[in-house]
Amino acid sequence: TATYLACARIGAVINPLMPIFREHELRFMLGFAETKLFIVPRRFRNFDHESMAKGLQKELPELRHVVVVEGEGADSFEALLSGPEWEKEPDANAILANRPNGDDITQLIYTSGTTGRPKGVMHSFNTLLSSVIPFAERMKITGDDIVFMPSPLAHLTGFGYGLVMPVLMHAHAVLLDIWQPDKALDIIRAEHVTFTMASTPFLSDLTREVAKTGKAVPTLQRFICGGAPIPSALVMESQKILKAKIISLWGMSENGAVTTTLMEDDDERAINTDGKPLPGAELKVVDADGATLPYGAEGRLMVRTCSNFGGYLKSPHLNGMDEEGWFDTGDLARMDERGYIRITGRSKDVIIRGGENIPVIEVEELLYKMPAIQYAAVIGYPDERLGERVCAVVVLKPGQSLTLSDIVTYLKNQKITMQYIPERLEIMDAMPTTPSGKIQKFKLREQLKEMA
Repeated sequence: TATYLACARIGAVINPLMPIFREHELRFMLGFAETKLFIVPRRFRNFDHESMAKGLQKELPELRHVVVVEGEGADSFEALLSGPEWEKEPDANAILANRPNGDDITQLIYTSGTTGRPKGVMHSFNTLLSSVIPFAERMKITGDDIVFMPSPLAHLTGFGYGLVMPVLMHAHAVLLDIWQPDKALDIIRAEHVTFTMASTPFLSDLTREVAKTGKAVPTLQRFICGGAPIPSALVMESQKILKAKIISLWGMSENGAVTTTLMEDDDERAINTDGKPLPGAELKVVDADGATLPYGAEGRLMVRTCSNFGGYLKSPHLNGMDEEGWFDTGDLARMDERGYIRITGRSKDVIIRGGENIPVIEVEELLYKMPAIQYAAVIGYPDERLGERVCAVVVLKPGQSLTLSDIVTYLKNQKITMQYIPERLEIMDAMPTTPSGKIQKFKLREQLKEMA
């Protein structure tokens, strides 16, 4: 929090990154953003982040500084940023003179999708706060709340509603760096947590932990759940066991929280919908030609909101926004007469595993470099806990063989994030394709269901 507030005060842009990322992802992300300063932990989860960061620094000419938390020597966070009384330096006023305004970019956050490389989503102070403030008001957040945030701060969920929101609302915040249901339960009980927000697997795990241990969470009033529609059985079970209000949410890195159910809504709305727009947001469901569809019809979900991002870094051609400010979300949805939406699918090729977007094309490009593979497709398949898992479907070159272990070993050697590596392999004689040769992934998904 202190690091972000310092960046905001002097006009620096913060780019939070996932600690699961390794050289493959970071080389691109740091280089693409022309990052000047990179703050890392010395070690985290038995991985040497310091050595990795300093190795990358040799490859990235723009990366001038690597600052190490709990490091040793002159490049440690403690020596450079938290120890010196910079405000007493002669140039202190010059540092503070670069005060940004509300439309300046304050945050860059990467999101994976359908275009291969991750896209850098740019948010200004105004776009970020115009989602956070209405959300906090709708959820009735006050200075008396204790906010528990288990979602990573490199996701807009964690950053916007676990870091920024508590500061704005003068609420206390408790962060969890590694998700462990038993530890989360102990923290909620010890800290008297009143509010938390995370994707469906977190809700499922916490509910099971409370049921298993018998440890109640009497202070927990609100669990806001997004990332994927919440299974109805889970909502009913969680309401019964946690005795907290389960709120359904839909949003994106590009615009933050856009829809939620209401505190006063019946439970069925969290089961059957993803909520209604926050103040300042408009939604419409359109057909392939862009014509607005009637209530109940499925189509492409478009959003126009004051929290819409400032565009993708160095990639304005991907912004997906028309002249009237409508942003194509890539989701399919239907809307009811009350203005509540239900996400029904995706028009774009995205896998969301445990709330984490998988960069499908990037993984496929790496698979195509394997000598045994003729054709490759990465698709999602349903999973009760994570929503989706990752499957590699391949056609082999004549005379070749391949195992899932081969793929895992290869991708690990490419320094790719573990969470992106396929957990299932299906070998086929041929891929279903269009007349032009494009792989028909919807048919692959249907075939996977039949194989299950």
